[in-house]
Amino acid sequence: MRGASWLFVVLSAVLCGSAEETSRVDDEKNVTVPGLLTKYGYPVETYEVTTEDGYVLTMFRIPYGKKSPLTEGERRPAVLLQHGLMNSADDWLIIGPDRALGYILADAGYDVWLGNIRGNWYSQKHQDYSPKKDKFWKFSWHEHGIYDMPAQIDHVLNATGHKQIFYIGHSMGTTMFYVGMSLKHDYNEKIRAMFSLAPIAFMNHMKSPLFRILAPLTSVVQFVAAEVVRLRPYTIIVRSRMASSKSLTDDEMERIVNDPPFLQSDEETTADEDEFILSDDDSTSEATSESSCEESDEEACHFRQYNYGILKNFKRYGKATPPDYNLANVTAPVYLFYGPNDWLAGPTDIDRLHNQLGNSKEKNKIEFPKFNHLDFIYGRDAYDFVYKPVLDLMNSYEKGTI
Repeated sequence: MRGASWLFVVLSAVLCGSAEETSRVDDEKNVTVPGLLTKYGYPVETYEVTTEDGYVLTMFRIPYGKKSPLTEGERRPAVLLQHGLMNSADDWLIIGPDRALGYILADAGYDVWLGNIRGNWYSQKHQDYSPKKDKFWKFSWHEHGIYDMPAQIDHVLNATGHKQIFYIGHSMGTTMFYVGMSLKHDYNEKIRAMFSLAPIAFMNHMKSPLFRILAPLTSVVQFVAAEVVRLRPYTIIVRSRMASSKSLTDDEMERIVNDPPFLQSDEETTADEDEFILSDDDSTSEATSESSCEESDEEACHFRQYNYGILKNFKRYGKATPPDYNLANVTAPVYLFYGPNDWLAGPTDIDRLHNQLGNSKEKNKIEFPKFNHLDFIYGRDAYDFVYKPVLDLMNSYEKGTI
């Protein structure tokens, strides 16, 4: 056994759960975005979008809602929803109608587009090589920002005929936006407004114990990741009662919420009326994970491109360290929403992001002390604290009052 194998064992145990948990969700893997929308009586369209570097991404569209039928000739304002790390378009639907943002926006009269980044279970195709090959997984959030995001924005614009769209991102869905907009300046003009839920850029004031432990061990994590090219972490998936007849006990729920690295204790999310299951649907690359760990280095916190090591950095960037992303180039209107109990997006780091963005309009702290990183997607009060304020802002843009 190689020297770093112990770390891989620890990471596997924390990220992947048990065989018993795997068997519990075997019958749930067919619950997809089209399946959920159809089940609840919403229209759905599926598209494949090819990026400049050959990745084939799957996008879903909800052209109208049950509460807002489409009239003939009507062209609705478009909004692109972008999920976070190790997740998928499922995030915006799985807590069900009247609660999940995808349904809410469609019912409010918006043309809703659900994006998927390369590597997640909806987007494991490439024009030239298979996801079974290591080369497929050689990407980081940099590629999400400069390839995946622009391709999806352009597709929505071409399909709808709009010149601008709204963009809503969660976690890494915000990170890739900052990356793309900082490097592809012309795309700022294609965004009416961007809403950042649990924004991630600077991370040197995060409270997550696991990430703080791993931060000094970046080289070890890189070594392990080189052997395990594709990480398939188990993520919490919340599904409505119509999606499953099985629920976890309170003790199981508490263990799940307190163990994974992207969650923390004192969660606002509850299992009162929902079913919580574990799924290994979504994958990520080792480069994305390494970038996340690297950005948590408190001694030299940067929001910058991927660190390939000194020699490769000189070859790629012309200097020993990667270049920072210039956030002043992000000139699209940005609205920040963050939770006081978010272990990844700390208030000091949010302040720094707010001050460096080229056009940060508002910095909104959720007025609930237990609101955490995943409550933006799964929280029972997400509508009151997040979705309604976002919808009010979008409606203000539509009315021309902003």
